[in-house]
Amino acid sequence: MADTHVLFVEDDDVIREATQLALERDGFVVTAMPDGLAGLEAFRADRPDIALLDVMVPGLDGVSLCRRIRDESTVPVIMLSARADSIDVVLGLEAGADDYVTKPFDGAVLVARIRAVLRRFGHASGPDARNGAQASGADAGPAEAILRFGDLEVDTEGMEVRKGGEPVALTPTEMRLLLEFSDAPGTVLTRDRLLERVWDYGWGGDTRVVDVHVQRLRGKIGQDRIETVRGFGYKLRG
Repeated sequence: MADTHVLFVEDDDVIREATQLALERDGFVVTAMPDGLAGLEAFRADRPDIALLDVMVPGLDGVSLCRRIRDESTVPVIMLSARADSIDVVLGLEAGADDYVTKPFDGAVLVARIRAVLRRFGHASGPDARNGAQASGADAGPAEAILRFGDLEVDTEGMEVRKGGEPVALTPTEMRLLLEFSDAPGTVLTRDRLLERVWDYGWGGDTRVVDVHVQRLRGKIGQDRIETVRGFGYKLRG
């Protein structure tokens, strides 16, 4: 992680400086900005490996900044919020964030969450993505490299998705979520299982992260393709 570049946008001077020092002690290279507009400029100039965005920052709030970043890149984004209110969490995730952390946070917890996100993004493209697909059972040899579910095609080697023959742009988190569903079509996957397999939350986590990402994925591959099984979880229709 020594060369991992973190963009950190936080308007509280004390939190910004303390968090930057904590991350740098763990080997991260940190660009810290006090407002959203400066954060967007830094993002475009440096293209960091991951972005940590406080929800309530001046100039351009964290949710809007996340949307701007997501329009230009699939770089992982973690939202930081002083409240665990549903509106803050859902707005950030719907804007394209991959995870969120509630303030005040322990520095070690934040580092662990950053590393968890980076680990799964390391399996989201290129050779590692194919290794990840094999580990989850999605790749059963050349004949199974392209999985078909109605008009939906999932290329587990090329990490590409097509619907009705047209390419579908997914973020790495959405791709990993779809691979989990594709590996077990017709099988109900619980939210806890998805948190563990997609978000690397072996200790559990907020299931709203799963719910919002499923909604985002449905919007791209078809609302009826992923079925909600009330009280249990979700399943991919074959």
